[in-house]
Amino acid sequence: MGIWRTVKSDIEAVFENDPAARSWFEVVFTYAGLHAIWAHRVAQFFYCRRLYTVARLISQASRFFTGIEIHPGAKLGRKLFIDHGMGVVIGETCEIGEEVVIYQGVTLGGTGKEKGKRHPTIGNRVVIASGAKVLGSFTVGDNTNIGANSVVLREVPPNSTVVGIPGRVVKRNGKKIGDRLDHTNLPDPLIETFRFMQKEINELKAEVERLKGGRQPGVQPDGGRLGQPSGPIDYSQPGEGNTSDPMRDLMHSPDLEKKRS
Repeated sequence: MGIWRTVKSDIEAVFENDPAARSWFEVVFTYAGLHAIWAHRVAQFFYCRRLYTVARLISQASRFFTGIEIHPGAKLGRKLFIDHGMGVVIGETCEIGEEVVIYQGVTLGGTGKEKGKRHPTIGNRVVIASGAKVLGSFTVGDNTNIGANSVVLREVPPNSTVVGIPGRVVKRNGKKIGDRLDHTNLPDPLIETFRFMQKEINELKAEVERLKGGRQPGVQPDGGRLGQPSGPIDYSQPGEGNTSDPMRDLMHSPDLEKKRS
């Protein structure tokens, strides 16, 4: 594809995906995502000719002006659209297919310091919502939707919807998987865990109420507080619970009784 046809397809992608786009002039001069893609194509030209420093300088200049960091080694497909784009990071060995939509805060990165292919391969017509992280060397299938703030760490089959941390497939080929709830077609993958925890809490509350209901009134377990008698102390009777009174012992001593007699 010639350079002018590529530029034209990039602009067409903006009109196809952004209802706020009004004119070619506005798109060409005000869309940071488009500027980042064009700067990347220039940087990749030098990168493929082993002029790595020049390529990185162009990439970093683009990052400074647009807030979007695309490594010169990344491969971008036709009609890629980066909407808003602030905070988007695309790694060196990442490969992106055609007609992909990426929103702000998305990271297409790696998970370690391994060499070679370490970034994801994104299929055609994939939508990656705001804040999503796709980390690792695996493939995201065609026609996949990745929900906002999801963290995808393993391969995703085509025609899927992925949400959650870590990301899991909740819909495939138009059919929901493993969850009865459907909130705007992106159910929360943690909802079942919360429901199970709430059920356990309700059962524990019921058990506590049952134990309270079975206790006899006026009777305290373990005789009241540990080490203390459960009722008032009768000092007139000897035995456990009586405390020694020196004055009382003196008044009733055997020597004093003899003197009185």
